[in-house]
Amino acid sequence: MTPTKEQLERLEKITQLPGIPAHEMQVREYLKEELSKYSAELVFDKLGSIFAVKRSKQKNAPKLMMSGHMDEVGFVVKQITPKGMIRFYPLGRTWEHVILAQRVKVYSGLNGKAYPGAVASIPPHLLPEDSAHKLLSVDQMLIDIGADSREEVLALGIRPGDMIVVDGPFVPLLGGRKLLSKAWDNRFGCAMAIDVLKELAEEELDVDLYIGATVQEESGLRGAKTAAYEIEPDLSIVFESSAANDNQGNPDEFGQQGQGMLLRFLDRTSITHRGLFLYSRSLCEARGIPYQHFMALGGTDAGEIHTSRSGCPSMVVGIPSRYIHTNSSIMDFRDYSAVKDFALAFARSMNSRVYEENILSYSN
Repeated sequence: MTPTKEQLERLEKITQLPGIPAHEMQVREYLKEELSKYSAELVFDKLGSIFAVKRSKQKNAPKLMMSGHMDEVGFVVKQITPKGMIRFYPLGRTWEHVILAQRVKVYSGLNGKAYPGAVASIPPHLLPEDSAHKLLSVDQMLIDIGADSREEVLALGIRPGDMIVVDGPFVPLLGGRKLLSKAWDNRFGCAMAIDVLKELAEEELDVDLYIGATVQEESGLRGAKTAAYEIEPDLSIVFESSAANDNQGNPDEFGQQGQGMLLRFLDRTSITHRGLFLYSRSLCEARGIPYQHFMALGGTDAGEIHTSRSGCPSMVVGIPSRYIHTNSSIMDFRDYSAVKDFALAFARSMNSRVYEENILSYSN
């Protein structure tokens, strides 16, 4: 199973756009362009989250919120040294082991230009023995864009607070069955929102569908909080790219690539609403959609959405991605397809009766 030409082009485009927390502007413009092809109504929160709206003809239809998040982990310029090196600060959690010697792009906030560079590293044989086996902290690292002075960097339009994104090209693997790129966490969810809306564009639903993406997930689930407050959803499905734990060959670990979508029952920020989880699992089984149970040590947008206002039953579904939060994450398209099948089945099957009998009954 491989992507269509249109899907492949979309996945490449959306992963290669730069967009760390609070710098998602290019991703949002792309989403605005794509979502508006299939919906005449777009809504935004004041932080920049974007949702297309597909309204039901049914009176008092439940509001269904489906969302990914636009931002990727990255860095901002912290300081510029007299020798033209750049000190940087992480936005989102990135392990120091995977930062050294990575190629990056530094974006000028004044002119929007991207300047390529690399995270500086010292060959181990030039280090003292006691230092060669120690992990450097981020505040000990520097980015080299080839400049020789602070003045040269400033002349390029680079200032503290400007965005730095890891350079991770999009590469189809095994004929496209697997896809290598930066930012699957969580441009997968952004692409899914477009893909699902396109499929549903000409259909009548029994829910008011709000589908799109939030901002600033990696820096504290901020856009999820403001978007849920704006939309006031009755239930929520969060599209997320989660950490695969299968590359060591243990089939008992959570997150096996190629084995279907992830149904998350627990993470650091939320316990999945029991009625929503059971309904979703039974839907997968009835429709023959491959799925895996999943729990995680991290959190997602569901952490804020499920406690918004008087509460919103929320669940995270997604794909297991290898090496997330690096410039070289890998997605299996078979898992992507399973999530899409589930999202379509869920939106088509949900209505006031199903919502009340299968979900609200667990809360009343």
